[in-house]
Amino acid sequence: MSETYFDGATAQPPHPAAREAYAAALSEGWAGPGRLYTLGRRSRMLLEAARQSAAASLDVSPDEVTFTSSGTQAVHAGILGVIAGRSEPGPLVHGAVEHSSVLHAAQWHEARGGAVASVPVDRSGRVDADPLAEVEGASVLAVQSANHEVGTRQPIAAIAAGLDGVPLVCDAAASLPWEPVPEGWSVLAASARKWGGLSGAGLLVVRKGVRWRNPFPGEDASVREAIGEVDVPAAVAAAASLRAVVAEREELSKRARALTERIREHIAATVPEVELPGDPVDRLPHIVTFSCLGVDGEVLLTELNRAGFAVSSGSACASTRLRPSHVLQAMGVLSHGNVRVSLHRETTEEEVDRFLEALPGIVEGIRRLSR
Repeated sequence: MSETYFDGATAQPPHPAAREAYAAALSEGWAGPGRLYTLGRRSRMLLEAARQSAAASLDVSPDEVTFTSSGTQAVHAGILGVIAGRSEPGPLVHGAVEHSSVLHAAQWHEARGGAVASVPVDRSGRVDADPLAEVEGASVLAVQSANHEVGTRQPIAAIAAGLDGVPLVCDAAASLPWEPVPEGWSVLAASARKWGGLSGAGLLVVRKGVRWRNPFPGEDASVREAIGEVDVPAAVAAAASLRAVVAEREELSKRARALTERIREHIAATVPEVELPGDPVDRLPHIVTFSCLGVDGEVLLTELNRAGFAVSSGSACASTRLRPSHVLQAMGVLSHGNVRVSLHRETTEEEVDRFLEALPGIVEGIRRLSR
């Protein structure tokens, strides 16, 4: 049985534009772009062209864009670099439902004597529009554009309007392929594999005027120097696929939303004792998460895989460790028996129909065996 891929929130299938750009760049851009010989200059020219392309896709200046080796590296460099750039560092404040990369940066900062504050969320997974109301002297606020597990959008523009000079680091990995990021952020981080680029490429955007210093071992370098040399062909592929995705995302988002609406409605109608966490309306178009009472999430994932469906279970960033989702726990919703279905640009109606036909029986079978 061929596998139907429903884990687009983790990684989208490589976009044709990424494949073509990578193949072309591999023959010309494999040398170190920091070298002065001809091959190095060719790599540097390709990297600069990719930076300009990515900047145009994001409507920012090319000198604000840095390619990284991953979205995680972009998040760590963004958050910790902003803190290092503050003359009197205060607390690192983050939403309770942030990606694990943000939580790990907070743990690293706290272990070195820094202060950390976690902002609670409502039952939909949304932070308050004034997240610093009870936190004094914050160095940085980290809030994702939308949640990677349940799809709930965060009020980025409203939050930014009340920050009074506190830099806002926005993890836009979940939303960037599907919709523009609201204005007001100071630092943006994203991962190329989320939009059909290749693993091994991320983006870090530090707006002009934001103070940033190298938080890692090494010289007090610029952002690009601190990040080090990157995989030039992967960066070229990331820029090419981002340009393609931005051009087509309005149409793809509309189609994905129609499919996820069908999934939500069918699950609610056919699967007893099920919860669909996250905002039902103000959400990303491609994610549906549901939790089944009395069903182990890993067992459900395994049975769905046997039926030919690749989905994510539990915490989207730690599902292999059998750990309950910190996102769902922070929201105060059912965190066991959880499955995330996330679509990609090539998902078909037929694939969705097959999934919806199979799911109720699989859930019932697991419940029957566990009684």
